[in-house]
Amino acid sequence: MEELQQITEFKTSPELVEKLQHNSVKKEYKAGEVILSENAYIRSIPIVIKGTLKVIRTEEDGREILLYYIKAGESCIMSFLGGLHNETSKVKAEVEENAEILFLPIEKVSLFIKEHPEWLDYIFRLYHKRFEELLEIINAIAFKKVDERMLTLLHKKAELLGNKTLHITHEQLANELGTARVVVSRLLKQLEEIGKVKLGRNKITLV
Repeated sequence: MEELQQITEFKTSPELVEKLQHNSVKKEYKAGEVILSENAYIRSIPIVIKGTLKVIRTEEDGREILLYYIKAGESCIMSFLGGLHNETSKVKAEVEENAEILFLPIEKVSLFIKEHPEWLDYIFRLYHKRFEELLEIINAIAFKKVDERMLTLLHKKAELLGNKTLHITHEQLANELGTARVVVSRLLKQLEEIGKVKLGRNKITLV
C-alpha cells in the first residue's frame, strides 16, 4: 500500500509494510462517524490512510474539548497505550474528514514492537508529537483567551481541510473548545466585525 510506504519509519522496512497490510482490516468512514468511544475496550489500533480524525475528551458534565487531530499516516497514541495495558479508552475518536483507516489487532501491535524497531520508532514519534500538542492545549487553556483559541482552531481546521470555508455549527465549535455556544456566537460576531471571518448558515469563512 503506497500510503504506508510513505511513512518515514516504514520506508526502510518493506517487510513491516507487508505485515501491516496482511494483518489489518481497512474500513471507510464518513465525517461525523465515531470510530472509538470513551470507556470502550481497545481491540485494534487505527492507522489513518486518508482523511482526518479528531480526538476528544468528554468531562462528567458533558462538556467536550478537542485534544488533537490525527492525519493520514498517523495513529492514535492513546489507543496504543490503552490497548497494550488492556484499559478502556479515555477519549473519543471521531471522523473530521471522510477517512480510510487500517485497524491492526492489538496483539499484533505488541508482536511488531518486538520484531521491528521501525514500528517502535513510529510509536515514539507519535507519542512525542501528541505530548507537545497536549502541552499546547494546556498552555492555551491556561493563558489564552477563548477568541485566540477559537481563531487558532479555525485556522488549523482550514489547513487540514485545504479550505478556508468551514462547514461547522457554533455548537460544534463550542464543544471542541470546551465552552458555551453563546460565548462562541458572541466571539464570532466580534471577529466578523473586525474582518477576521465571514459568517454564513452553519459555515465560517476565514478572511
